[in-house]
Order: sequence, then C-alpha cells, then structure tokens
Amino acid sequence: MEPRPERGHRCVPHTADVRIEAWAPTREACVAEAVAALLDTFVDHRPARPTAERTYHAPADQDDDLLVSVLDEVIFRMDTAGELPLRTEVRDDGDGGLHVRWQTTDTGEMELIGAVPKAVSLHELRFGPDAAGWACAVTVDV
Repeated sequence: MEPRPERGHRCVPHTADVRIEAWAPTREACVAEAVAALLDTFVDHRPARPTAERTYHAPADQDDDLLVSVLDEVIFRMDTAGELPLRTEVRDDGDGGLHVRWQTTDTGEMELIGAVPKAVSLHELRFGPDAAGWACAVTVDV
C-alpha cells in the first residue's frame, strides 16, 4: 500500500448517500480539502473561472461542528445564491473559530456529474488529528 500524500481527499463507497474523506497537515487545510471533496462528488469545476470572492466566519466550536458549519455554508450558498467555491482558503481566527475565503463562480459554469448535496449528516462524522496531521470523514445527504 502506497503512503497517502500529505494532503488530499477522496470519495468512498456508501449505500445511499455520498461519503467523503479528506486529510492535510493542519485542521484548516483539512477543512479546505473537505470542501474540495464535496464539490468533486457532484460537479466538474475544471473549466470554470472565479467571478467573485466570498468570506465566511465559523465561530469557535467543537472541531467537528466547525467542519459541518463550513460544508453546510457551501450547500446553503449553492441553494440561495447559485454559487460554488473554486478555491478555498481557511485560517484560524485566533479564538478557535475559522475564517474562510472562497473564490466562487456561478453554478451554471460547472458541469453536473453527480447527485447534488442536500445536507451534511452527523452520522459517523469524524474530524480530528491523526498520525499524519488531520483527517475527516463525512457523509453527505443527496
């Protein structure tokens, strides 16, 4: 078995919904990878170009709640503003929360390739430090 790269993400088989895993050296980078993993489950964003920049603040909370908050915000913005992030930068706010900056584009600029997410499930949610940094596993309701 090959060692995993320092950071990355993947979709793993799941019965009815979508299950994503992400990993990175830091908590913040892992959240950014989880956003990328979420998008990779349902859109091809390669041809799209950023048209706007958006920010989001997730106030201090448990780490798993912070992850859910950021992923839920992506789904909320898709549903209400018709936009999705192409690039995600996450940094600690100094108080345990997260500052997120997205370069976004309209959903119409991306090709739909999978089931559109409806919500992040708390069932079997994992997010925390591991031997190589931080890792998460999330089930997404579609």
